[in-house]
Amino acid sequence: MTLTVPTSFKKLLIGSAVAGAIMLTGCASTGSSMLGANQNADARLTQGNDAQFFSKSGYQACAAGAAVGLAGCMLSGTSNHATCMITAGIAACGVAMGANYYLDQRRGEYASTSERLQVMSQDIQKDTQKVVARTQTARQVMAEDRARIERLEQEIANQRVDLAGAERELAAIDSNISILQRDLGNMQRTVKEYEEVAQLERQEASPQEINKIEQEIDVMNQQVLALQQEVDELYNMRSAITLG
Repeated sequence: MTLTVPTSFKKLLIGSAVAGAIMLTGCASTGSSMLGANQNADARLTQGNDAQFFSKSGYQACAAGAAVGLAGCMLSGTSNHATCMITAGIAACGVAMGANYYLDQRRGEYASTSERLQVMSQDIQKDTQKVVARTQTARQVMAEDRARIERLEQEIANQRVDLAGAERELAAIDSNISILQRDLGNMQRTVKEYEEVAQLERQEASPQEINKIEQEIDVMNQQVLALQQEVDELYNMRSAITLG
């Protein structure tokens, strides 16, 4: 089947690939990465398989995916690098670039609304599993941060706190909260984009198909809301501590 890609999407991916390639090259040469930019944060939030999924904006995610596709095409020996990169990079972008781009992408691959919704269902389930994995990691970190805060509260109450050490611990907790809030923002954006795609497909899909998609989106959203509540609770707990 021939893959039809909108011209605007082609231009975006080509530009993204260049930017992503530069970004990835820079990270490799310096030994650093965007995920490791916050040195105080828990390594479990900045490293590992689940750290990458919701750490980037839509543009960054698409740029990184397109750059990887471009690198593979350069090594493959194909004469049409642009077409190869676009095909390879599309899958990496997913819904990250927004509802319209995602729908244009899927319409280029599948003429049937039912087929598109089946693939969208698979995408939603995959992203939901990413949310679940990230939540499991986050809960481990947050449990330890809550224990640290409770200990600091007790030390402050007993006037036995080491101010320098407490400041370092609170800075690390603040970094963890900041990363989780960033991830939550990207998770919420993902849910919103899927909701918009479902709305755009509503006119051509059967009620049963749309209801199934909406139920799956709601499952993802409930996972995000649960994590949001726990992060908010940790933030409020941390905000109650003042030093000096």
